[in-house]
Formats: sequence, structure tokens, C-alpha cells
Amino acid sequence: MMSNTPIISFKDFSFQYNAQKQPTLKHLNLDIYPGEKILICGASGSGKSTIGNCINGLIPFSYMGKIEGSLTVDGIETKDSSIFELSTRVGTVLQDPDGQFVGLTVGEDIAFALENDCVEQKQMIEETFLSAQKVDIHRHLDHAPYDLSGGQKQRVSMAGVLVDKVKILLFDEPLANLDPATGKSAIELIDKIQKESNTTVIIIEHRIEDVLWEKIDRIILLDDGCIISDSTPQQLLTGPLLVEYGIREPLYLTALKYTGVDVSKVEGIDNIKTVRLTEEDKAAVRKWFSMQPKPVLINDNDVILETRNLDFGYTENTQILFDVSLKIQKGEMLAIVGRNGAGKSTLCKLVCGFENPQSGKIFYANEDITDSSIRQRAAHIGYVMQNPNQMISQSMIFDEVAMGLKKSGLSEEQIKERVYQTLKICGLYEFRNWPISALSFGQKKRVTIASILVMGPDIIILDEPTAGQDFRHYTEIMEFLSQLNEQGITVIIVTHDMHLMLEYTNRALVFLDGRLMRDDSGSSVLCNPELINRAALKETSLFAIANMCGIDDPVAFVDCFIAYEKKERSHAE
Repeated sequence: MMSNTPIISFKDFSFQYNAQKQPTLKHLNLDIYPGEKILICGASGSGKSTIGNCINGLIPFSYMGKIEGSLTVDGIETKDSSIFELSTRVGTVLQDPDGQFVGLTVGEDIAFALENDCVEQKQMIEETFLSAQKVDIHRHLDHAPYDLSGGQKQRVSMAGVLVDKVKILLFDEPLANLDPATGKSAIELIDKIQKESNTTVIIIEHRIEDVLWEKIDRIILLDDGCIISDSTPQQLLTGPLLVEYGIREPLYLTALKYTGVDVSKVEGIDNIKTVRLTEEDKAAVRKWFSMQPKPVLINDNDVILETRNLDFGYTENTQILFDVSLKIQKGEMLAIVGRNGAGKSTLCKLVCGFENPQSGKIFYANEDITDSSIRQRAAHIGYVMQNPNQMISQSMIFDEVAMGLKKSGLSEEQIKERVYQTLKICGLYEFRNWPISALSFGQKKRVTIASILVMGPDIIILDEPTAGQDFRHYTEIMEFLSQLNEQGITVIIVTHDMHLMLEYTNRALVFLDGRLMRDDSGSSVLCNPELINRAALKETSLFAIANMCGIDDPVAFVDCFIAYEKKERSHAE
């Protein structure tokens, strides 16, 4: 039975960082009760991460600022407490688990809190094993945390906070760095822990559909430091606020709206597993589908990039890629997908020349470039890393974009002209004299793309271009890449985002254990349960709706939805 006394209580609470002119959080009033599972969502800059930092004590003890009002956690006024005292009540799992590891082995890392509490060794070993067992990481206690996969690392972090028997578990963007299947498993594991221990769970995440794979009690929607909505998933999903505040609503919800179904009357609308459509609803979906033109995608351009029988391993005993042969046509926009460690990034490194294959050939425009240097390939093939901060080396925008042209033989005036032209294409011209430090993360991504684009490549490869971006910034980046593609540039995207693959690319290369497993359209891939299961992808909820409504060709239904959505978006613009 749920207690009437909140375990977390914000009362007219405001917080302003010392470096900011305005408060980040404004007059919050919010009560969270023991055993609740809460999702906090909002666009970038809405204040959702700041709320998390207030709950776990990083504010005000690590991030200084001015507090007004009251915040109590488990009966303690946080501003009068300490990080240590709050850490015994709140366990935090960060989106990047590497930042949390302190032990040389998984076992040492999980036992860290128990060592601090001077727990007797026999009891410590028992409790460490039990916590590891809860999250199914007990078989890896002797492994180094950094050698594990992303999902396994997250389980180690979860075991480390569970061993301390905290009352509150706080997850900050737990899905950001996980492949689709691992993200789904993470949500299921969080749900399992919450049910078994009745722990209060708070999830900070903007990927609503993925979090709603398991039951959520309430969703808190933030904007500009204020609570816009505190409601059940059913109430929020059937109202206008998600779209109004730039949050991507679940795909199945959008699809049902397009077909004319009144989603406010649909039973179980907050989870694709519980959606119950009436016969009338199903008929409406089938009718909509029958009226849609069936998209036809034809690309008969010349092959611009080809690999033949590529093999690669970092050592003789660790083979990463096996016999990879593929062809990419000029002007394509395609996705490379698969679980973490499947070989996606390794393939890109081979294409760009960062690594050399053990055997096999790489061709650009029918020319063998297997032995070409990185610089020679960079004239045709550009590579944009996931984290822009790992690519940026200059302090000013102009200097960063111009850097690759310095030894090109162009005059200063020619370099300036080309940089300005590229900045205009990238929507950065007005910032040409700005320091990079003044830009947002999304703008920094554009700078890294501009620094590649200025070299005039025919192919751009991007590693997770939208990771950690809210829906507005995600859309900005992808629309920008689509515009580049329309200008004839071939765009290759390594991604875990299945919606990106569906909406923006015309082909998907699916990798599994170093092998190219499937070369097909995104819709065909995500309507193939066996393939999804083997490659650690995630079935699109559109496939579930098509099956629910008795549609014989779910792939065509997904393609019609994507085409319709593009048309709707262009009309809105």
C-alpha cells in the first residue's frame, strides 16, 4: 500500500546556477511517493537533469547556486544535508556508466559502498553476489568493468547502487548509449527491480515510447524550468502537450491519429502491449492504408563505394569483421545498424583508412583505394564522430572549419570564400566569428559536419548523429542531413535509432557478430521478428498496429506511414 507521506517533496522550489542569469528551475511543487515509478521528460534545457541533480545532492554540493523554497528527500531538507547522507537514500545511474566506475573488477565496483561502511568481508561477498544476481551480472564479477558491453556496464552501475539498499533509484537518460534491444532489456530490468523491492524509481528520459514499454505511474513534463504537466501516461498521450512542447510521441499513437482513430477512447493507449482497438478502429486503419499511394524507391545511380570480402581483426585471435561485401550507390542515404560490438564502427574506420583490412578490397567510384592514405580518402569520404568535442581542436568556429583547407594550396581568400559558403549551407554563417564554447551541443555537431563538408566529399559517414538529442534538435540535424543528401552527397549513418532508420534512410545494412547479415529497407528489417531478435534491434510499434488490424502487408503499411509523416511535416513547415 502506498504511503500518504511523500518520499520526495518540492515546495515552491527554485534553483539558479551561479553562472546563470535566470533560474533553471522555477517555483516547483511536486510530491513523489514511496514505490512510485516516475518519468521526467522535456526538451533540452527544460531543467529535467537539474531536477535529478537536486534530488541526489549534486545540487547544491557540487554544482553551486541559489536555492529558494524547500526540497525534502526521505524527510531530509537537502540544502541542510550532504552528498554522503543523500547517497545513502538515492542511488544514481548515469547515462555514461564509465564515469561511475571505481573498482578494477565488477565485484570490487559493486562492493565499494560496503567497503566504505566497513562491512565484514564474508557478508560483503554475499551481498555483492546477491546484488549482481538481481541484475544478472553475477557471472562477470572478475571482469574489468571497462571490458563489458554498454548494457552490462549499466547493470554493474545498478548493482552498485542496489547493494547500498537505497530507497530511491534515479536513472539519468538510461537509454542514450544502448542498442535498441539492450535498451528494452534495461527498461524491463528497472521494472523488475522496482516491483521486487518497491523502490521509488525516477527515470529522466526523452524517449517516451521506449520507457513506456513497462508501466509508469506518472509523467512529469517540464519546459523552461516549470512543470507543464503532472499526469498519468494515458492523460498525457491523449492530449496535445507532447506535440506542443516538442516531444516525440509514440509512433503507434501518431499512426492511429493519422488514420482517424480517436485515441482518447482507445483502451490501454499508454503501452503498445496493452492497446485494444475496437473493430471500428481497425476498419479505420485498414481504410486509411488502402487509400495511401504505395511508395516506390528506385536508385539506379552508379556505385560510389564498394567493399569486397573485407576481413579485419585487431589481433590474430580477435576477428571483428568477416567477409564483408557491399555496394553503396551515389546519392543514397542509408543506415548501418546492429548491436554494440557488431562491427559497424570498425567498417567505417576501414573505409576511412583509420584501420587497414587483413584481406579484401575497398573501392571508391570503381577505383581501388585499399592502400590509399587517410588524407587521400578524406578528399572523397568524410567521417563525423558521435561526440563533437572529440573532433573540435580550435577555439573559433571559422578556424575549425578552415583547418582542413590550410594545406590545400588555396589562397586565404579562396579558403574564406569556401568556409563562408559551407557555413551558410550548415546554418552557421551568423555565428562565423563566435567561439565554439558559446554553441549548444547540436550546433557543435553542425560545426563538425561543416569541417568535413568544406573539403567537398562525396560521402559523409556519421556515427550516431542524434544520440542524446531531444526531438527538436534531432529533427534539425536530420533535416539538415537530408538537404545535403538532396544535393547529391551520399550519407551513411551508424545508428541505434530505429525511427531515424525508418524515416530518413532508404536502406539498412544490418550487422551481427562482424558479418553483414541483411541488406534491405528499414521497414522490411523492422517487420522481421527473427531478424530483430538476432541483431538486437527493436520491432517498430507500427508493425504491431498493422498486425492488430489484420493488414496483410505490414512492410507497405510502415512505408505508407513514413511517407505520410514526411508529407505532414513538410506541410507544417
